[in-house]
Formats: sequence, structure tokens, C-alpha cells
Amino acid sequence: MVNAAAEAYKRQQIMTATPEALTLMLYNGCLKFIDEGMAALAKKDYEQTNNYLQRAQAIITEFRATLNMDYEISNQLMPLYNYAYDRLVEGNMKSDPAQLQEARDIMHELRDAWAQAMVKARKEKGAQNSNRQGDSYVS
Repeated sequence: MVNAAAEAYKRQQIMTATPEALTLMLYNGCLKFIDEGMAALAKKDYEQTNNYLQRAQAIITEFRATLNMDYEISNQLMPLYNYAYDRLVEGNMKSDPAQLQEARDIMHELRDAWAQAMVKARKEKGAQNSNRQGDSYVS
């Protein structure tokens, strides 16, 4: 019963999240799957390693597919996503935790940058809203 309630709560969070929050959730999910894959690799559970790393790869594939290449930032992100993806594939095939860690480091940096951008955007939006409210009080 508790698991069903937790799943319903998680599903509701996803359904009501902003696109920015969904992106952050995907970054967090990618990191979680890489961590789980690395833990499974340490236990020599190669089937679980593969399952987790493929899930992380699927998230990176989604990030790549949704980039709008009309923007310079997308042209900067694509090689990072490609490199992280390649490290996951190679690390999985060769059972190499160093390559998996390299992919994790890249995705962690991107996740942190995204989280910081969300905070900055929220502050800027708050400042704009307070300026608008201040403008409405004309005497």
C-alpha cells in the first residue's frame, strides 16, 4: 500500500512539473542510474549493470533528441552528451568504472549548471514580478 501511494505521488509530481523541473528530474534520474550501474558493476552483476546503464543512455538520448540546434548552447551541449553517452557504452562493454565515472562527472556538472540556471531564472522572474507590482501603484 505504501509503495502504491509513493508511486502515485511520484506520478503526480511528474505530471504537474514544469518543463524545467522535468529536465532536472531527468538529470537526477540519469545520475541515479549511473550510480546504480556502477554499484552493480562492483558486485559483478553484469546484467543489472547493463540495465541501469541503458536507462542512463536512454535519458541522454532524449536530451540529445530534444536539443534545438538553432541555439549556440545546444551546439555546446551536444558534444558533451555524445561524449558522456560514449563513455557509458564503453564503460559498460569493458566493465570499466573509470569511464562510467567520467560520464557521471559530466552529467553531474550539467545537472548542477541546470539547477543553478533554474534558481537564477526564478530570481529574475521574481524581480520582474515585483517591478511590475511596483509599477501598478501609481499615485
